[in-house]
Amino acid sequence: MAAAHPSTIDGLIPRSPSEIVAPRKPSRPDASAILSALGQATFVWDLVTDALVWSDNVAAVFPEFPAPMLATANDFEKLIEPQPGIRRDAIVSASAKGAGRGARYQIEYGLRASTTAPVIWVEESGFWSAGADGEPARVVGIVRINSDHHAREEQLQKLSQHDPLTGELNRSHLVVSLTEMMEEATRFRSSFAFMLVGIDHLSRLNDAFGFDVADEVILDVAKRIRARLRGGDVMGRFSGNKFGLILKNCTPDDMNIAAQRFLAGIRDEVVPTKSGPVSVTASIGAVNAPRYARNAEEAMSRTQEALEMAKARRRGSFTMWRPNVERDAQRRVNIRVTDEIVTALNERRIVMAFEPVVDTRSRKPAFYECLVRMRRDDGQFSLAPDIVPVAEKLGLIRLVDHRVLELVIAELADAPGVQMSLNISPDTTMDPDWWSSIETLFRAHPGVAERMIVEITETVAIQDIDDVRGFVTRLKNLGCWIAIDDFGAGYTSFRNLRKLGVDIVKIDGAFVQNIARSSDDRAFVQTLIDLAHRLDIKTVAEWVQDEEAASFLRDWGCDYIQGRLIGLASASRPWGPQPARIAQG
Repeated sequence: MAAAHPSTIDGLIPRSPSEIVAPRKPSRPDASAILSALGQATFVWDLVTDALVWSDNVAAVFPEFPAPMLATANDFEKLIEPQPGIRRDAIVSASAKGAGRGARYQIEYGLRASTTAPVIWVEESGFWSAGADGEPARVVGIVRINSDHHAREEQLQKLSQHDPLTGELNRSHLVVSLTEMMEEATRFRSSFAFMLVGIDHLSRLNDAFGFDVADEVILDVAKRIRARLRGGDVMGRFSGNKFGLILKNCTPDDMNIAAQRFLAGIRDEVVPTKSGPVSVTASIGAVNAPRYARNAEEAMSRTQEALEMAKARRRGSFTMWRPNVERDAQRRVNIRVTDEIVTALNERRIVMAFEPVVDTRSRKPAFYECLVRMRRDDGQFSLAPDIVPVAEKLGLIRLVDHRVLELVIAELADAPGVQMSLNISPDTTMDPDWWSSIETLFRAHPGVAERMIVEITETVAIQDIDDVRGFVTRLKNLGCWIAIDDFGAGYTSFRNLRKLGVDIVKIDGAFVQNIARSSDDRAFVQTLIDLAHRLDIKTVAEWVQDEEAASFLRDWGCDYIQGRLIGLASASRPWGPQPARIAQG
């Protein structure tokens, strides 16, 4: 391949001297044009005469301001917001650092040409120099239009203080406003109301239409409440479906009038959404402060309590918090019992009592139901009915159930020929820590699972059949037996027994204790026993009081009985060396 001739390659052919053009020198920069393009202007400020001398482009930077307004520092300061003297203050504060020679300073302020004109935000940087007396005499500086940056900062500040959906105050700043209002009311001996407006059944809207429709409802309700507030009242989004209102100078009578106005405004018109109109109601709880709430925390707590009372009484209603002697006494009891339960758990004073369940015909023990007891400091025992409901109410039941599980498995491990049952609370069925404990304990004690019966109440079994079926299946896979306790109290779960795959049905004692005297109870219990047998499920009759009731149960084919006739729960271990056991199948 022939090499290319140099003349054919663009740019490599030398030009003649006449064609060569000398490179152009850049022109001197126009400082004023550059400053104008950047939205900046320079100035010299003579502090002795107060004169301001600006760069030539000042009219381009501040077109809204006539030249006389910019001629002296005094006239210029009249345009500054929010602190007219901010420039002089900056120099005075900087002078201490300059030790009489001068110092730099930087400030930000707003300028407004007239009361109707928008604010222009300016950032000013400068350096003052001292006169012969060492005091500030001359300032040179530069100002820069900074409105966009300031607008972004204001927007960020607004987002940090306001709920993004409704535009109302978020919870943090609502609490700040509540605290300030509490201090003001205490100082000036005035009163105000704090209200919580809760949208009823918002979760149903989420499930039925989706979260976007629920958000439309929240936004519309917020607008309706806002339209009915007085000037000076404060509103914020307290939580997902709750709005907090601070109503100034509001008496109890005013509170009721205002609450009814809000309730009607929410209730009387449907909310238009993209999925169609939605009917909404709200409930309101309120407290008068500082009469019934001495600080923000107390106001929020008591208002939430009043809101829950309103919902419990009737959705769409209003309740005002007032002192209640019985409620306060019950809370003191709850605090005491909580302390007793926690202390008993820590000191290992939660123990077991064992109630025999016997074969209806032979009267030989089949298994023992383990019932929780709490040994008190005086040596007496608190029974399960005194412990379990309170523990459930106060959120301690999972701790109690964990301890009971440990005790029952320990007893089963020490008595190889014994079968036992234990009751668990509804929350325990979904407690991952309980599952972790039971699996660990079963691995540590082989053969125990096959002798343990787990009792769940019928009311739990019918709440969510799929969740309970998963719970039952998992336990049965570990080797446990499953019993439905208090069967008959719900009246509806027979159709679920086969689906659940339970082994034992314990018939609610409320129907058993009077079968000798009530034909209705006899018919009911006999029917339950017959249906259970058809499903190949064993039956236990609770609360058997006398031989006449035991005879009825034996004749109807009830497999096992327990109650006063057989013997109540005892802390002593009543089993013999080889008690009878429930036969599989």
